[in-house]
Amino acid sequence: MEDKDFKTRLRIAKKEILKNNSSENNKRGLFMGSAFRLGTELVAAVVVGTIIGFILDNWFDTKPWFIIIFFFIGVIAGILNVIRVAKNMQKKN
Repeated sequence: MEDKDFKTRLRIAKKEILKNNSSENNKRGLFMGSAFRLGTELVAAVVVGTIIGFILDNWFDTKPWFIIIFFFIGVIAGILNVIRVAKNMQKKN
């Protein structure tokens, strides 16, 4: 009788361990997705700002002034986007 009790407890413990491991993997995946999104938000804003500056510099023949100006505007916009997205993620959690 004790052998059956032991096997039952062992089977229940294994199920609990597997359940905990899968929830940890889900949390890790969500964290990596969030980190990737934040990084993408920042890089995209900087790239778009720099491209706009490059186009304006070619149009007005003022190299490198618009590239520099819009690079910093892109950095500021990217940081603001990251802050906004991080606040929204924090509210959801």
